[in-house]
Amino acid sequence: MDRPEFYRFHQGDRILPFAASEYEARLAKLRAIMAACGVDACVFTSMHNIAYYSGFLYCAFGRPYALVVTPTDTVTISAGIDAAQPWRRCHGDNITYTDWQRHNYWRAVRSVTGVGKVIGFEGDHLSLVQKALLDEFLNPASSRDITADTMRQRMHKSHAEIALIRSGAQVADVGGYAIRDTIKEGAREIDVAMAGRDAMELEIAKRFPDAEYRDSWVWFQSGINTDGAHNPVTARKLQRGDILSLNTFPMISGYYTALERTLFVGEVDDASLKIWQANVGAHEYGMNLLKPGASCAAVTEKINAFFAERDLLQYRTFGYGHSFGVLSHYYGREAGLELREDIDTVLEPGMVISMEPMLTIADGQPGAGGYREHDILVITEDGNENITGYPYGPDFNVVG
Repeated sequence: MDRPEFYRFHQGDRILPFAASEYEARLAKLRAIMAACGVDACVFTSMHNIAYYSGFLYCAFGRPYALVVTPTDTVTISAGIDAAQPWRRCHGDNITYTDWQRHNYWRAVRSVTGVGKVIGFEGDHLSLVQKALLDEFLNPASSRDITADTMRQRMHKSHAEIALIRSGAQVADVGGYAIRDTIKEGAREIDVAMAGRDAMELEIAKRFPDAEYRDSWVWFQSGINTDGAHNPVTARKLQRGDILSLNTFPMISGYYTALERTLFVGEVDDASLKIWQANVGAHEYGMNLLKPGASCAAVTEKINAFFAERDLLQYRTFGYGHSFGVLSHYYGREAGLELREDIDTVLEPGMVISMEPMLTIADGQPGAGGYREHDILVITEDGNENITGYPYGPDFNVVG
């Protein structure tokens, strides 16, 4: 039997989260970047760039995937185990590589790029092993890390992206309300988290009946488990007076959004209330700072000063917010748009960014626990639009 190294397997109807014109616009901007950098072909390997330029969101299971973009072609490279699903969910062409011999993946990539070209790659994703194979099979004249260029492109959202992100924020709110309704003394973190996750997945299926559903989840923490923003869910039972952290993360066609809120079970003590109100104050102050022309570093320093005036800055554990977009923030950071001291990016209309101050007070201290609020804002021509709806603060979030 003559087994092919790769082939095309296209069947079924193509369904994408955006119109073909959206992907063509993204690719046109990418090709302009390539021309300016002297790049003949880009070989993308990350989930976020493959999804951004083609719509296809892969599930690796130990296998490599790619999107190859040349001045004329856009081709996803996928594993045979996926059959025709990648083609149905991508813009452009698709090639399936086989497992019959090692490195057929790179032979499929080479069939699009050719050899001896200038190759753009993702230095923050391509491993040393795979970079060596790229050099071996493609024999590039030279190669260029194009990570930062593509990240800067993704940081500016189209109208279509903002519409999808807005829907995602509304779905996150749905999960938040479901969690609030489930909170009671004796409930386990896992039970509360599942209620929020199920509500979001049902809402996504209602709003987007043709989408693929995956990777929406909830972090719900109580008591000492609130000290870290990304601490996993446990079976800890809620107790009266517990501090809680609600974190909903729906994903729609590769686009993440988030809602995060501080809550308390039944009652909140005076020391905790003081910390909570201070963090809410920083949250509101920070959101008012997000407008065109403001730099990430300047916004950060002003919130730092707000906390320092209240002798709370030492309890801050990380930056105050970050970009939201395709697979942000969980799988692929748009690290050029984060509210940190070392990021000098200036905010521009069309950017989407969170405000999410957090204070962590050590166990055993008055007000112990992690306090966090999180809203998503779209930078507009003259300010911002907050697309998060679930209320923050003590008036709404002492429950159970």
